[in-house]
Amino acid sequence: MAPYLFRRLLYFIPVIFLVTVVVFAITMLLPGDPALAFLGEANMRDKVAYEAMRKELGLDRPLPVQYAIWLGKAVQGDLGRSVRTHEAVTAALAARLPVTLELAAVSLGIALLIAIPVGIVSATRPNSKLDTVATVVAVSGVALPEFFVGILLIYLFAVGLRLLPPSGFVPLSAGLWPNLKSILLPALSLGLALNAVTMRQVRASLIEVMGEDYITVARAKGLSEETVIRIHALKNAMIPVITVIGLQVGRLFGGTVVVETIFAFPGMGRLAADSIFFRDFPALQGVVLVMALAVLVCNLMTDVLYAYVDPRIRFA
Repeated sequence: MAPYLFRRLLYFIPVIFLVTVVVFAITMLLPGDPALAFLGEANMRDKVAYEAMRKELGLDRPLPVQYAIWLGKAVQGDLGRSVRTHEAVTAALAARLPVTLELAAVSLGIALLIAIPVGIVSATRPNSKLDTVATVVAVSGVALPEFFVGILLIYLFAVGLRLLPPSGFVPLSAGLWPNLKSILLPALSLGLALNAVTMRQVRASLIEVMGEDYITVARAKGLSEETVIRIHALKNAMIPVITVIGLQVGRLFGGTVVVETIFAFPGMGRLAADSIFFRDFPALQGVVLVMALAVLVCNLMTDVLYAYVDPRIRFA
């Protein structure tokens, strides 16, 4: 396992390098001028101040030189300063990353709590009414975008039933229940789409596994259906499910941009949306870079999890 982890960490170097190139190139192609954003409307027509600001930000240099300077500082943990708030981007990310990670974790938990039981029941009763209803719900969850689901949830639970707050975030330090109340609606908005994909994968994998010979042998031994599914079938069916969950992590982080904006969450997704709107290039570069690193780490954790779920897998 250790050699495998070492090789995967080595693979991170060229991947992260390509990610930094893409992040820097895309942000530089966006319309707008960071120097004008730094100066503000009051000093926009001051050419001397404008040229001085471009020089201070390094915008007067060729793009390869700008990239080399930005990458050198990023390796040292310096991602620059926000154009909009003049706050260090590293500090802004450190304050918002826990909020986004909590939202992603709760969303994933909701998705798994719904997807695995429903997928098992749907696989054990294929083509039944319950299976048909689960399929319709799954297709709807994939088809409906997160922002539309979020608006529906706000209208139902916040405006109609007045059970949950429509927006805002309460940190965990203020209490577990207030924190859960504030995060439940946005987590549902993200989790329902992930739940739909995961549920269909659980169903398909379990149906395939249930036709294997060792399942027939287990039943012939007189084991109950619950034991056959829980001990013999489900664990072997989880490998494709884990793969799907790992691939959905990128979509999960991408969905936070829209969901956090709708629910006024002070996370990285909201920071990314504000950075695009205000042409805050340093903050946007930092958000995209951190999210890309998070996806890489989650994919590594997915590969490592294979060995613990299926003992037949060994990484040479």
